[in-house]
Amino acid sequence: MNVISDWSSYFPDLLEGLLVSVQLAAISLGLGIPLGLVLAIANGSGGRVARAGAIVLVEIGRGMPALVMLQIVYFGLPDLGLSFGSFVSAAVALTLTSAAYTSEIIRGGLQSVPAGEVEAAEALNMARLDILRFIVIPQGMRVAVPSLMGFSILIFQATALAYTIALPELLATAYSIGSSTFRYMSVLVLAGLMYLAITIPMSFLTERVEMRLSRHL
Repeated sequence: MNVISDWSSYFPDLLEGLLVSVQLAAISLGLGIPLGLVLAIANGSGGRVARAGAIVLVEIGRGMPALVMLQIVYFGLPDLGLSFGSFVSAAVALTLTSAAYTSEIIRGGLQSVPAGEVEAAEALNMARLDILRFIVIPQGMRVAVPSLMGFSILIFQATALAYTIALPELLATAYSIGSSTFRYMSVLVLAGLMYLAITIPMSFLTERVEMRLSRHL
């Protein structure tokens, strides 16, 4: 078999693996970014308990490798009576990692909002929650969008770590095909190209969004 015929036979299975990777990344980011926003607000709040709790969670999430987090959720939590399937375990682990990293990205965006605008809102007797909803969060998130998009690419790449808990994502599918055909180079190169088919357009889109938003800052 030549490379083209190899790839045409591998592609359907790899495409299913790619869809699993995309779904895992989407769920992890869809839950992780809002949680990161909550942690960023708690970190910037005046409450000592909320701030301390947010800092501890962020430092644990950033300091612990995503692979270790994944192993703890999948292999460790059953010892405490909590057992999840491989997809849910991967989603939980990557959500926690996403929340920790995106909280710092979002916190930087929130801090970029001019203090004068907040002071003006306070002078108008706006409630603190309204200041957050209508002034700080909209502007801060707009600043954070390019960095969040860049981080999304990293999380998509990190879905390959779920191979270690037997989730049939793209890398695991490629390895399974390789172990049955012993043509690892061919299938792994195709898997790499399929990762690139997602990450390169995302990188291009991130640059475009960053350039567009920078005109209005």
